[in-house]
Formats: sequence, C-alpha cells, structure tokens
Amino acid sequence: MTDDILALAREQVLERGEALRRDQVLEVLQLPDDRLDELLALAHEVRMRWCGPEIEVEGIISLKTGGCPEDCHFCSQSGLFSSPVRSAWLDIPSLVEAAKQTAKTGATEFCIVAAVRGPDERLLAQVAAGIEAIRNEVDIQIACSLGMLTQEQVDKLAAMGVHRYNHNLETARSHFPNVVTTHTWEERWETLRMVAKAGMEVCSGGILGMGETLEQRAEFAADLAELNPDEVPLNFLNPRPGTPFGDLEVLPAADALRAVAAFRLALPRTMLRFAGGREITLGDLGAKQGILGGINAIIVGNYLTTLGRPAETDLELLDDLQMPIKALNATL
Repeated sequence: MTDDILALAREQVLERGEALRRDQVLEVLQLPDDRLDELLALAHEVRMRWCGPEIEVEGIISLKTGGCPEDCHFCSQSGLFSSPVRSAWLDIPSLVEAAKQTAKTGATEFCIVAAVRGPDERLLAQVAAGIEAIRNEVDIQIACSLGMLTQEQVDKLAAMGVHRYNHNLETARSHFPNVVTTHTWEERWETLRMVAKAGMEVCSGGILGMGETLEQRAEFAADLAELNPDEVPLNFLNPRPGTPFGDLEVLPAADALRAVAAFRLALPRTMLRFAGGREITLGDLGAKQGILGGINAIIVGNYLTTLGRPAETDLELLDDLQMPIKALNATL
C-alpha cells in the first residue's frame, strides 16, 4: 500500500510549501467521502499557513453582454445558441455606480467583463473611458476580462493601469475541444503569457462539472500550477437553458468541495476564488465548508448572467467565520 496521500500532503504542502503534482492531485480527488472533512481541514491549514486569514472580495460587471461569436458550450452569452441572453452595452455612469456599490461592500477589486472573442477599438475606448471615470470617484483596483488579446492590446491595458486580467483556461487542455471549438486552449494560454510579461496580475481558472474526468480535473490543476496565476476563480457549472451543456447534471457538493481542497493543495500560495455556480452546487453550508477548506477570495453579488447571493449574506458569513476582509491599502 502506498503512503497515505493526506499524510504525504501534510508533510509536502503544509510543512514544506511544495505543491502536489498531477498524480497526487488525482489521488486526492479519488478520496472517499468519509475523508472529506479531514481533507478540507488540511486544505484550510495550508491556506492559513501560506496565504494567511484574509479573504479578498471582488465585484464584477458586464460592460458588453451577449452576442459573443464564440461557442463556449457552457455560456448563455454566445450568439450561436438559443439561450435568452441578448446583446447589450452598459453606459459609463452605470459602470461607475456599480463600482461604487462594489466598494461599499469592502471589495478591493472591480472587474469589467465583456462577452467577446477579443476587444475591438470601440470596446477598448469604452473600457478606457470607464476606468478613468471610476478612478475619479472610487478607490478600488480595476481588473478586466475582455477575451483574447494581441500584444498591442495587452500594452494598452497595462498603460491604463489595469491591475489584473482575467482569462480563464476553463478546463484541462485535453478536455477543451469538447467545450469550445471556435478557438484553442493554446490561444488562451498565449494571452495569459503576454499579460504576465506586461506586469499585470494573472487571473485564470475555469468551470468544474463540464463532463471532465477526475484525471482531467487533476490535469487542469497541474496546468494552472504551471501557469502560476495570482488568482484562480473556481466556477461550478450552472447549466444554462439553450446551451449545449444545458442538460448536464449539477456537480455533487462533495465532488465540488473535494476539488476546492485539491486545487488548494496544488496551488498553496494562490488566491483561490469562489465564483459562479457555488450557490446551486454548494448552498450555504457548502459555502462555509469551502471557505474553511481552502478558499480565500469570493465574488459578491451577481455574476454575469446568473444571480448570486446578496453581498450582505456573504459578508455576514465571513464575519461569522472570523475571516478578515483584505483591505485595499494593504494591496496597493
């Protein structure tokens, strides 16, 4: 019999700060339910040791919603599916107001998102105007998620003072062609490489529960470890009507929590963020277990096309768990 994976992880990750390798992550993902509490407790210890107790809070807003030309099978914003999201643009005053409301929650990060393959000149001009307007009125760091970028676009965003760029790898390289066919995993990787080189923080994660195997889940964790992102948002598939993945089953809560802990052990120093789908997958109890099982960042309020929990509910939960919210001045 091999050494127990959790005893090994305790020594390797908790004591030495060395991430679990892909084969070890798979062993963690294969642990039985009766060891889940033990796994979550270890992941929490790792998070506290290598990241500290603070939780980063972020709000997101969609500058351009719907009408996207790509065919990401989970996404109701694709213009190729019959899902009920229609193309719309947000005006600058609404953007500033959303940033103000986000800042009131104690959030340090505000992310401007657009449903596009990549930004055109009009979108970049709108983003620049939005960032300038927000900066004039709100003390908050600004992140962007605008799809795939050219080097010139990366340079422009860096010059605008964008603090962090989000572009999710979405899933394991081997599973990606089953999820998206209109562009490649490698194109996404290249954008992230340029973002990191330009000095912006890299935010890249994905969605669990899109039909991937446990082996592919472990592969995805290893992909992200190689990328070495500052932040990894973990979403859980919330099947959207009209999309190719609209009929998939919701990931069982135990599988979702096992994955959270496994990703923490694969990425001991990374900001691991609860993102979309946690409400339907985990509910309130699961959210608490996740925050005590490796998570150290959350998105508050609504997502891009689905409703989240009221921000106050999440903030009360953090208060109950005695998890301090990361302050802006500590991050500048």
